[in-house]
Amino acid sequence: MSAVHYDSYTEARAHLKDLLDAAEKGRVATVRRDSATTAVVDVKRLRHFLASIVPSRAQAVPEAGGWSVFIPGLPVAADGASFDEAVTEMIDVLREYAEDWQQRLLDAPNHRDNWGLVQLISLSDDEQLRDWLVGAAR
Repeated sequence: MSAVHYDSYTEARAHLKDLLDAAEKGRVATVRRDSATTAVVDVKRLRHFLASIVPSRAQAVPEAGGWSVFIPGLPVAADGASFDEAVTEMIDVLREYAEDWQQRLLDAPNHRDNWGLVQLISLSDDEQLRDWLVGAAR
């Protein structure tokens, strides 16, 4: 099986198994609807790719007997009594940011380019986000 492409939603629906099988194997799998073409991609492959190209740039600094974690250029920051607590809080803050982005920030000029970050956050579990934040992404 090579790349699969369907020129309509109806055609893709009739061949959904083939479309999903191609995506799961890492093959190009696309569907055209009106003038837009959409790719179907396996989540594990997409998450792995995003983790490799979206640097966390997170910075942790000791402050007032605890730790602060922030990501320059993003409106996110977290504090905790320990480094681990600050990272755990940052995971929660990132999830809130991803939710806000999905609901209202995706078209804002200063947020729209964070699509890859939001996808990475949404496709990651807490352990994967922790590894990404501290530089141990898999």
